[in-house]
Amino acid sequence: MSSPRTATRHYWVAFRAMLVFTAVLGVAYPLAITLIGQFALPAQANGSLVKSGTTTVGSTLIGESFGDTKGKPLPEWFQPRPSAAGTGYDASASSGSNWGPENKDLIKAITERKKSIEQSDGVTADQIPADALTASASGLDPHISPANALLQVNRVARERKLPAAAVRALVESKIQGRDLGYLGEPTVNVLELNLALAGLKG
Repeated sequence: MSSPRTATRHYWVAFRAMLVFTAVLGVAYPLAITLIGQFALPAQANGSLVKSGTTTVGSTLIGESFGDTKGKPLPEWFQPRPSAAGTGYDASASSGSNWGPENKDLIKAITERKKSIEQSDGVTADQIPADALTASASGLDPHISPANALLQVNRVARERKLPAAAVRALVESKIQGRDLGYLGEPTVNVLELNLALAGLKG
């Protein structure tokens, strides 16, 4: 059985260890990481925010709707992937639908989206890429495939009375290659594309 003096020494050692680790791991380490982030990667450290002039309009990491107050897609904008996050593009409720490929609700949603795109973009069902019909796992994917973006060129050009060639060139200039040259697939960030589109003159 340990003596009171031995026990006191153990408590004192434990207390000093707690103070040291609190200072190192609770103060010094977070401060160092914060400083490194702010100086080395300030945009990423602050949420990869996107500004239009002096106004913050979103983030390159989070998808958002380009629709009216009722959620109907606005034809003059490039549209993102469908979203199952909350009522759509809700960053506080990030999720997918979790519906399996034989789920009746999923099949119905895809069928409705397919018909809508056929009508709005003047294409056939076999021309529509999968990412235009299905939501991502997060419901907040900010990117679409180049095929999806190019599919929308004629509609956007028509609605904005712009040359289709100019809109197509804009899309092609916004295609981002694979990460590190080999990871994933080429993508187009919808928010960045639409911001560039807003500045395109006929």
